[in-house]
Amino acid sequence: MLGLGLATGCGHGRAAERPLDARAQAREYLAKNQPERALPLLETEYARAPEDLELARALTEAQVKAGHTDAWIAELQRRNAQAERAVNHYMLGLAYFSRASDAGAPAVEAFERALALKPDEPEFHYRLGLVRLESEQYAAAVEPLRRAAELAPERAGIRLPLAKALHRTGDAPGAVKALGALVRMNPSPSEVATARALMNQISDPFARFPKAAEPKLEEGMRYLQELDAPNPAIIAFEEILRDYPDLAVVHSLLGLAWQRLDDAGRAVEEFKRAIELAPEDGKNHFYLGELYLARQRPEAARPYLEKAVELNPMLDLAWFRLGELHLERRDLKAAGEAFRVLTHLEPDEEAPRGKLALVLQLEGDWAGAERELMAVVDKDPENVEFTLRLGILFTEQARQSSRPEERREAAGKAERWLRKVLEAQPENAVASRALQQLKGQ
Repeated sequence: MLGLGLATGCGHGRAAERPLDARAQAREYLAKNQPERALPLLETEYARAPEDLELARALTEAQVKAGHTDAWIAELQRRNAQAERAVNHYMLGLAYFSRASDAGAPAVEAFERALALKPDEPEFHYRLGLVRLESEQYAAAVEPLRRAAELAPERAGIRLPLAKALHRTGDAPGAVKALGALVRMNPSPSEVATARALMNQISDPFARFPKAAEPKLEEGMRYLQELDAPNPAIIAFEEILRDYPDLAVVHSLLGLAWQRLDDAGRAVEEFKRAIELAPEDGKNHFYLGELYLARQRPEAARPYLEKAVELNPMLDLAWFRLGELHLERRDLKAAGEAFRVLTHLEPDEEAPRGKLALVLQLEGDWAGAERELMAVVDKDPENVEFTLRLGILFTEQARQSSRPEERREAAGKAERWLRKVLEAQPENAVASRALQQLKGQ
């Protein structure tokens, strides 16, 4: 329950190269659960920067992990009695929040007092909203979390509790909008996982599905998904719709079954009916967009795919399709956004990074393209496709660079990567041609 939020990270590789500064060393000690070793470093650093909230948070985390919570609370109360300061109330709130008995009213009071002293500090609004959220005071949590997001629009982590609070208060569109902002802000894998779980709650098409129809639904889905038998699936879904004609999810499933039979007309009809019944469900828009793409109608597909990710920003395939459509239209800004979002949603997948690298290369952002390609090669040094992409990237950079020193550097990198490809695949014609092109420059 501590959740004090010190950003920790492994510094072993860097430690071998150069000594860590005091703050980084303390961070490493905390990551290794050695708070007693972190405390003297943090106390010294905090004495030098008593308004630094990251240090204040780290110091409180170390005190709590070292088992000094009661003593730390008493010390903070003593300091406030002598000279009241917002940062002391902030640390007091963090300390209270670390233990279940005080995570409610005492923590709220401390953060509220910190805000009274410093009303424009986004971190104080964030922590107050978080405490109220954890205490299931959802309506009361919304405003401080929304204010924190306004004051610190670059902080991705604020969007998740804001989305949860909005969802809990019945503002599903607001929650989805917050998640849409999150996926565009370089969220961590854990934040993405939490966002997916929340989005699944918000957009669950079976949330109010009638119990009486569940056996027939399971039958139809088994025919469609497991047995690849769309005809009996259609019969099962149509039986449900005779009794419950306004179930959007069944119309979507029926559309998928007709699409499996290559009956585009009936599939379109069912998807459009699903959108009429549940216009807030992004998947219904996605299904129709996918169908139009399959029928070679990209311009008809695009608005439905755009609506799909607006209503459900966790639809990976919709982002990918949108990125490809924007790339074909040479709308590099929109394509870059779609593929960049996808690298956050699927950080271990190669295809989104390859597509984003292509967009960045077309924009002339050589360093950005290299970064995306290297993200794959660093994890998989034997990946010949991306090794070749690096060689081609630097070949193109060498060809387009106007400065001789940049041209030489890019050519050297290109040759190194291309030769690595040829070591693995001596008959690779693309690498051979690129190498010859380099020698001819």
